[in-house]
Amino acid sequence: MVAITYDIEIPSAVPAAKMFKAMVLDADTLVPKIMPQAIKSVEILEGDGGVGTVKIIHFGEGSHYKSAKHRVDAVDKDNLTHTYSIIEGDALAGALESITYHIKIVPAEVGGSICKNRSIYNTKGDVEISEEKIKEGKEKAMAMFKAIEAYVQANPDC
Repeated sequence: MVAITYDIEIPSAVPAAKMFKAMVLDADTLVPKIMPQAIKSVEILEGDGGVGTVKIIHFGEGSHYKSAKHRVDAVDKDNLTHTYSIIEGDALAGALESITYHIKIVPAEVGGSICKNRSIYNTKGDVEISEEKIKEGKEKAMAMFKAIEAYVQANPDC
């Protein structure tokens, strides 16, 4: 197995705690509401939303994939960190054992926040992932983050 890692930092005008709430704590209901073409629904298969929870994500009509099984590995509301892994589903494209995401949202020096996202692609055997696939993953993460940010800005009481 080979692990391919990439990091991305996305600035936001939204304060860190508010962005964490929207992006992590409320994401299962919020993302299907604001991006139904990407994610149709999220269903908890086991657990209470905390560490060890297993969910199935049903992708929307605009996705190349049908579903993915997602496991919550860590949630720290005080330090605004979240780790989860995609452990099953056609999103792994038969080439990956799993994809693990480490998210940390920190206050920005000039106000707002920065979302630091580390993605680790764990391949099957010595399968290689193209730069294009990595770029595609980064672009999707950025689009989702920006859609959540726009929703929070438009709905400050959410």
